[in-house]
Amino acid sequence: MSKRDIGTDDPRVRVRPGKGTRPRTKIRPDYSDCPEGFIFSVDRGRYHVRFEDRLLMAVKSRELGRGSIVVGDVVKLNGDLSGRKDTLARIVSVNERSSVLRRSGEDADTKGREKTMVANADNVVIVTAMTNPPVRPGFIDRCLVAAYDAHMRPIVCLTKADLGDPDNVISLCESLGVTTVISSNQEGHEHQFGYEKLIELISGQTSVLIGHSGVGKSTLINAILPEAERLTGDVNQVTGRGRHTSTNMIALELPEGGWIIDTPGIRGFGLAHVEPDTVIDAFPELEDAIEDCPRSCNHLESAVDCGLDAWVKAGADEADAVYRANRLASIRRLLESLKTAQEKPWETVRD
Repeated sequence: MSKRDIGTDDPRVRVRPGKGTRPRTKIRPDYSDCPEGFIFSVDRGRYHVRFEDRLLMAVKSRELGRGSIVVGDVVKLNGDLSGRKDTLARIVSVNERSSVLRRSGEDADTKGREKTMVANADNVVIVTAMTNPPVRPGFIDRCLVAAYDAHMRPIVCLTKADLGDPDNVISLCESLGVTTVISSNQEGHEHQFGYEKLIELISGQTSVLIGHSGVGKSTLINAILPEAERLTGDVNQVTGRGRHTSTNMIALELPEGGWIIDTPGIRGFGLAHVEPDTVIDAFPELEDAIEDCPRSCNHLESAVDCGLDAWVKAGADEADAVYRANRLASIRRLLESLKTAQEKPWETVRD
């Protein structure tokens, strides 16, 4: 008896065709006219969406496959868009992203695997405390590299300025042309209202805050948006590390327009996905200089015949040469940090 033979000739018995014989159309629905929403949080397969003047809960359409949808994505929606309790909208497509902040896995299971953190952000605000937990320059460098790779503007925000001198970190940032913001929670301190400068820099844009646990990201957001009431926590006095108080990534709307994205504290930032030239591309004045570099030049100090060394020597005068030398030293510091992150990813946890 064949697989489809049901053993009867009775015409009243209807035989359903096998699934493999059903015709499959190549025509796909056109979602171009569907309304758009903004993903402001993701929680276990449910997507929190800002749509017009209301908040929706949504699920991803099966047609989108396994590709990730992240905070910051702009998506097309259909289904129930009322926002009423126990209703679900459906995400049917994801708009093209203007920027993507990524980091690579660092442990044995995820090493080299890229993880998309945030989409469509304009700024990466690297939050670091002057102490408790201590400043980790290597971590700052890696975040800068990730920002350049994502084509986002980096801003370094130094918190707890009343507990340490920020001058050294500021000088490191200035050599790269990176904007710094200094803040303190101490009443009466000269930088007590430093967060107001940050508001000026990011209003009307989308910005993501990244940093170790305990550096003050949630405290900073509470100063900018008191109604957010983000939980804050202390640093573990034994390990010197902060405790996670933000357990999920969430975008919060700014009063003057734009979004600020709070992220859980991270202890490392893998960069296996970044190429050295991506860092160089962030500095337009070096574009012509690297054209004279040998193929596969890593642009480090040990590189032979690197065009960046010639660029330094070509300074118009002594002051320009000094400026170029300092600039190149800072860029090479980032490249060394990138090299270490790729060769020894576990060290991203400690520095």
